This record gives sequence, structure tokens and C-alpha cells, in this order.
Amino acid sequence: MAGEKSKILIIGSTGHLGQYMVKASVSLGHPTYAYVRPIKPTTYSSKLQLHKEFEAMGLTLFEGELDDHEKLVRAVKLVDIVISTLAIPQHLEQLKIIKAIKEAGNIKRFFPSEFGFEADRASGLPPFEAIHVNRRQIRRATEAAGISYTYVSANTFASYFVDYLLHPHEKREEVIVYGSGEAKAVLNYEEDVAAYTIRAATDPRAANRIVICRPQGNIVSQLELISAWEKKTGRTLKRIHVPEQEIIELSKTLPHPDNVRASILHSIFIKGEQMNFELTDNDLEASKLYPDYKYTSIDSYLNICLVDPPRIKLAAL
Repeated sequence: MAGEKSKILIIGSTGHLGQYMVKASVSLGHPTYAYVRPIKPTTYSSKLQLHKEFEAMGLTLFEGELDDHEKLVRAVKLVDIVISTLAIPQHLEQLKIIKAIKEAGNIKRFFPSEFGFEADRASGLPPFEAIHVNRRQIRRATEAAGISYTYVSANTFASYFVDYLLHPHEKREEVIVYGSGEAKAVLNYEEDVAAYTIRAATDPRAANRIVICRPQGNIVSQLELISAWEKKTGRTLKRIHVPEQEIIELSKTLPHPDNVRASILHSIFIKGEQMNFELTDNDLEASKLYPDYKYTSIDSYLNICLVDPPRIKLAAL
């Protein structure tokens, strides 16, 4: 029927970004499906509650593992678009999703789980570079399978890193600064990342393209972020600088996954890797692609933290 909304399947829907993606899909009127792990006696009560909330929102839940190929294919055949928000340790598991999509043969667009650095132009210390390698592998596998795709480079999740850098729910007198604190990063609110992704899902302009979330109001250095928070709270924070070499050494000596976190901090806040390349004509910058959408600037997000501080730990990465 004309005007019928595309059906969207979200894999990784119970994760941090996945929950935002579900809400964005539902809010835009898409029949929304979620492929979730089967309920077991050991399933956390929080997950059970989330399943109930999904069903109350009108989601259709498919219970299955990614290894359940036939079940995954059946779920894929019922929808038009597949969005993966699987966490970093599961990135290569997406090869199973690609296999299912290719067999199903009906998917109009696939969004692999990126939502970080622009993988083909990213670099980093070895523990972080290994993640980029996996993301590139999924990109190339998607392209080789002839699947229409959109890659979303969301750069940095604001709620994770504002919490990690500023600890807005605590009355601290000091703050850690990585390197000089002058490198520019891009901090995007997850709700906006999800909103841009769902809009791109049915946008022919985004087919086989890269959508990069780099709105001007979210480009900020650590020092600028700290100063903005001081002005909002009326407090002065003592800055304790951690030299670059110390972070490099931690990336070599810390056990996994702590070495990865050190490498991520190095790339974002010391090297400024998210702003180390110019956008090309082939890139689609999200805030320019959808100028009617009012994104949450980092200044506005800090206002949210004043009344409802995030309680998310970097360990969730």
C-alpha cells in the first residue's frame, strides 16, 4: 500500500544504543521487530522487564541466537530493513546476519553496528585498531554480498563520555584531562544517533553511503567541556593532566578490555582522530542531511545532566 511504513528489525535491541533505536523506530511509526536472546531461567530481571516494555510498545519479538540461522532468516524475511546495534565484542557475529540477509534476499537496507569512528579513515593504538579492522571486515563482507547498506559514523556517545570525564552525579573537586585537553571530539547524544539512523533507513540518498554525525554544536575539546560544566555548576575543578605517553603505556600493559579503553581515550581525546579528516562529497553529514531535526547540542546535554545525571560507566563499551 502507498505510504505504508517500512518494517524494521533491530538486532541488539536490549543494549544501550539498541533501546534508543527501538524508541526512534516506534516514534516514527515503523512496524518494529526485535531479535532477542531466548528467555532462560538465568535471564536478568532487567532484561525480562525490557521485553515486557517492548511488547507494550507494540514490538514483535523474535527469540533466537545468531547461530540459529533458519530462525534468523525467517525473521529477516518479514521485514524491509535490518539494523544491528551489537556491542563491540560481537561485531564479527554480524557475518551471520549478512549470511541470513543474503539468503532471505528481500532486505532493502542493512545498517551494520558501527556508530563510532569512521572505520575506513580511522587509526589507533593496536587494541583499538583491532576493532576498526573488524568493522572494516563487516563492511567489505556486506559489500561483497551485494547488500544495500548505510554506514553510520556516530563518533562518541555523549552519555558515556560526559559521565566518564565529568562524573556529573558526584561532587568532585578535580577532573582528569587526557593529554593537553585541546583535541576536538564529537559527542553526540544517543537519542539523536538513533533518530538520524531511522530517518536514513528509508532515505534513498543514504543508500550505499556513509552518514557521519558531526553537528557543529557537538564538536568540543575536553577543556571546553570542563569550562562549560564549571559555568553551569558554579564550581571550579582542578585539572589533572595525564601525559600521552602514560596512556600509550597503559594500552600496552593493561589487560583486555582495559587496554582497549585506554586506546579509545587516546584516539578521541589526545589525537583528535574524529576530526582528523575532511568530509568529502561522498559523505552525508547527519545534521545537514536532516536540518529539520533538532539535535541535542553538548551544551543542552549538560543541562540535562544538571537535573538528571547519567549513571553509565565506560565499561559498557
